[in-house]
Amino acid sequence: MKKILCAFGFAAAFGVSCFGQQASSQVLVLKAARMLDVRAGRVVSPGEVVVDGQRIVSVGAGSEPAGAKVIDLGDVTLMPGMIDVHVHLFLHPGAEDLQTVEESVPHRTLIAIDAARADLMGGFTAERDMGTEGAGSADTAVREAINSGMFPGPRMRMSGNAISIVGGHEDAIHYNPAQHILSNADYANNADEIVQVMREQRKEGADFTKIYETGADQFSKGVFTTPYQYTVEELEAAVAEANRLGKGPGHGVAVHATGEPGTGFAVEAGVMSVDHAYNLSPATMKMMHDKGIPAVPTFAIAEYFAEHAGSPAATARRMEQQEFHAAEFKKQLAAGVPMAVGSDVGPFPHGTQAREMELMVKYGMPAADVLKADLLNGAKLLGWEGQIGELKAGFFADVIAVEGDPLQDISAVTKVKFVMKGGVIYKQ
Repeated sequence: MKKILCAFGFAAAFGVSCFGQQASSQVLVLKAARMLDVRAGRVVSPGEVVVDGQRIVSVGAGSEPAGAKVIDLGDVTLMPGMIDVHVHLFLHPGAEDLQTVEESVPHRTLIAIDAARADLMGGFTAERDMGTEGAGSADTAVREAINSGMFPGPRMRMSGNAISIVGGHEDAIHYNPAQHILSNADYANNADEIVQVMREQRKEGADFTKIYETGADQFSKGVFTTPYQYTVEELEAAVAEANRLGKGPGHGVAVHATGEPGTGFAVEAGVMSVDHAYNLSPATMKMMHDKGIPAVPTFAIAEYFAEHAGSPAATARRMEQQEFHAAEFKKQLAAGVPMAVGSDVGPFPHGTQAREMELMVKYGMPAADVLKADLLNGAKLLGWEGQIGELKAGFFADVIAVEGDPLQDISAVTKVKFVMKGGVIYKQ
């Protein structure tokens, strides 16, 4: 396969070296001016990471083994590959409701493969795909193609379609009813149906379950409201079914939940993350702190939609809601709500989602804490804690290099010069 890809120029077209389909058989030493110690919240100098096969074997200057190949990356900072816990590989910029109707699933699967490549080149070596938006279990094929080395992409956790009620979020409610346009989610209207859908999705290869808990949102005169879709008891049935499978972290239930009471219902039920989290009550924030359930703010998608709204008035409305969310985010930080980094990339260009970390800093979170939220909390949320998210011996060799010092200027994470995943160099 590797020879075929290189012979047809595939690797060059996708920015991947021809040796980038398997880890080097030679021990590699990555050297740089600096290295991020994410857990300590500091940058050390110089940076040195020794890689043997797929794993890091040692970290720190002076550990260079005899006979190793040295790759000196110069004036950059080595850091773990970034993690995005809320992506949509099967979406691209444009009219989201139309692309899910007009584009076939095979077409959208090819788009997803290219999106995965773009995210990897942007420095994201692990991701969670939060719903294929009507493409069903096609994400399973993408995950397996990446894992087999057929195509470049991050480590992936896949959900298949999201789950929603009839007439709920992502249902085709604005089309001619006579056309019977399908929902972008799988229907489930009660606890029994949720469990039945979950079992079908897991049979088809889903790692975890995404549930739409709120929508459609309304924001008027500074007041945010949104109806809930499932009760606490219904969400508890979903969490219990995920737990029954016994696969542990990374395989639970994540919710699209923007406001009360749905956010509170989800946290009470014990979901693994609350994605968007525009508005949380004090009681919900306390539960999230006590249970260790992270919020995933997704500021980047809101910024993109505001900048690409159809009129100045629409832009102003979207920016007003973003400012409301930013103020709520500050309250969440003050209340000790855990955070993870997810961008909702797809409706905006893949590979550019490091902007999310810039916005989290802009809205009041210190850069060191944002990096911990991305790398430590992200690894935990995906079920790969102790495997990714840090440059430590025994961890997967998911290593990137960025210009500058991300602790001093978080925009460094948008300037990725080197990407390695599992000991394989994809960008240099």
